[in-house]
Amino acid sequence: MSFSFYNTLGRSKQLFKPLKEGAIGFYGCGPTVYNYAHIGNLRAYVLHDILVRSLRRFGYDVNHVMNITDVGHLSDDADDGDDKMVKSAEERGKSVLEIADYYTQAFFKDTDRMNIVRPTVVCKATEHISEMIALIQQIEKNGFTYFAGGNLYFDISKFPSYGELAMLRLDDLKAGARIEQDENKRNACDFVLWFTKSKFANQALVWDSPWGKGYPGWHIECSAMSMKYLGENFDIHAGGIDHIPIHHTNEIAQSEAATGKKPWVSCWLHNEFLVLDKGKMSKSAGGFLTLQSLIDEGFDPLDYRYFLLGGHYRSQLQFSFESLKGARNARKSLLEKVLAVDSGASGDGTSKYTQAFNKAIEDDLNTPRALAELWGLLKDKPALPAIFDMDRILGLGLEEAVKNGNNEVNEAFAKEIEELIAKRAEAKKSKDFATADNIRQNLKNRGIILEDGPAGTIWKRQ
Repeated sequence: MSFSFYNTLGRSKQLFKPLKEGAIGFYGCGPTVYNYAHIGNLRAYVLHDILVRSLRRFGYDVNHVMNITDVGHLSDDADDGDDKMVKSAEERGKSVLEIADYYTQAFFKDTDRMNIVRPTVVCKATEHISEMIALIQQIEKNGFTYFAGGNLYFDISKFPSYGELAMLRLDDLKAGARIEQDENKRNACDFVLWFTKSKFANQALVWDSPWGKGYPGWHIECSAMSMKYLGENFDIHAGGIDHIPIHHTNEIAQSEAATGKKPWVSCWLHNEFLVLDKGKMSKSAGGFLTLQSLIDEGFDPLDYRYFLLGGHYRSQLQFSFESLKGARNARKSLLEKVLAVDSGASGDGTSKYTQAFNKAIEDDLNTPRALAELWGLLKDKPALPAIFDMDRILGLGLEEAVKNGNNEVNEAFAKEIEELIAKRAEAKKSKDFATADNIRQNLKNRGIILEDGPAGTIWKRQ
């Protein structure tokens, strides 16, 4: 396979060539675990999953590294605003580490339900402070820092190619492209590598360092942890487009300032936003949708995965419950067609669809085209091995559905139904009959009938 990816660094589709034959180092920006992931966040992780599945499907050994941000991420990437972790802990009356652990588990519960393969390495920021300090020391040794007001800053004026990823001109930034709010900064876009003077009276987590007791800036964690597990140069870095102008730009600056090696990363992939009511979905705006909220409305997590596959990752995707219903119906029809395939069929027309599917995937992970080829195969002369092979990338659980002999119910789905039945029982006990009726109707929409009896509630397929 010859993959071509749209590389944000250069704004062009480029033929991908690994740094090491047969092996690929991939770093995908992970969650800041102060709240539940919303469905817009999950779009990024489906992209990461499709990328890893695709590379592995075609023979590459992929080392997929993902960070867990459990310290030091302010609500604004430019070192402004509140500490998200501290704010969440204060609001919920928990410690920062308790909050981090709870939402980390919630995050992986969501990704498991979305059939997203877990990364090779999951690394927490709080467990890699020594690596961050060592990297900062190297940046300081190379002359890219200054100390002011109790904090250690990265001096972007010492790094001429700053802003290359985001196509920002250093002269424009010096002129004040962003409003300078920190009087200690020499340049408006300088950023903190290490805080010893916290904005908060009782900073929750602090560590000893050569610059005093404090905590790391957000950007340094990704550089330090990716280098630990992937080396000073690696193949692919991915994240949302909102990371381009600040977070990923700062990562490049500090990493290449430390090592003197350019480029730090060969290929940068960025997914577009999921939008709701013509606006980016955001936790800070409130009212965001979680995967559980979709499940509560009667959808299977794989309905949402199917919906995401229908849009190219670089295109903005408009979410609505009507469009999600369309995805649910399409996935249900897909499963029915797969279940109807004769297990002994040879699939005479398989090769042309498989080749077209492969071309779609190698062309910047074009999942809409890949889905179309799967449908084409099903309408022609399908063979189960070819279908399952395509689904090794799409991740819609088609082989599992055939093994189960059922297009919806599997162990995870059965567990969700039991949880909803228990929730309905609690609602009835508290005389919240509207919620109880809503749960019954949503399960009915999914093809599940509830029957109440003296021994409790049982469920069955329609």
